[in-house]
Amino acid sequence: MYKANTGKTSTGEASTDKSSTEKATQYASVLPKVIDFAKQAGEAILTIYEQSDFDIQTKVDKSPVTRADFAAHAILTDGLNSLELGPVLSEEDASASWHERQQWRRYWLVDPLDGTKEFIKRNDQFTVNIALIENGKPILGVIYAPVSKVLYYASKGGGAYKEAHESQSKLEAKAPPNGERPWIITISNSFPSPLVNEFIEHYKPYELMHLGSSLKMCLVAEGKADIYPRLGPTSEWDTAAAQVIVEEAGAKLVNANTHEPLRYNQKESLLNPHFLVCASTEILV
Repeated sequence: MYKANTGKTSTGEASTDKSSTEKATQYASVLPKVIDFAKQAGEAILTIYEQSDFDIQTKVDKSPVTRADFAAHAILTDGLNSLELGPVLSEEDASASWHERQQWRRYWLVDPLDGTKEFIKRNDQFTVNIALIENGKPILGVIYAPVSKVLYYASKGGGAYKEAHESQSKLEAKAPPNGERPWIITISNSFPSPLVNEFIEHYKPYELMHLGSSLKMCLVAEGKADIYPRLGPTSEWDTAAAQVIVEEAGAKLVNANTHEPLRYNQKESLLNPHFLVCASTEILV
């Protein structure tokens, strides 16, 4: 964020702050287009969702993929490439080599259909996830839930917002309960984990909310949940868009072991470490 010159700030520091502000403004200015791409992808997903045949296939990692994943991928790739801000790395096309990715300072990280298992179950809990990454950090994020038409978005330094039923609200994470209410913990529908069961025992009394896709992280960002522990496998496209939304809402998305923010494109593997989403790392055990 730009800091006013108090007379104590050097010219170099003021120039850096101004540059950061200009960058934030630039990226915020592309948000409307990115949101439009997400909604277009959502409409394509819904068209297939209303049909009886999803053409379900199994990928090498044993996860499912459908016609809807590929349809959304095509729309997002075409749209984001037109912005000329960097290459697109998508769950449905992660073929770029580590040597190639090491040259990327800025790129798009996309999950065209986050929650494919939820899509197949027809429980409506799936999203379109789009993030812009710069120097390993997410600086813009859009998450769109096609069925409910709920939209979450943020840009670095610009705040986080939710749009639903033609109204917009700024997101703010909830303060910890401090004993006056139960902890609200959100966990996955599709990935039960003994490690999660052990983790949540440190937060009694608690109430559990089972949900699919990146919506769990958005609940923490909007103050409807206190913690989301993910102590199982995920990939970088699962978290990047949510991370900037969570952070701009005042919460944290951190490595479960180090409590440091997740970083992207730092290694050959695109798998995340176990992570936690919470209002503050001070509440973590």
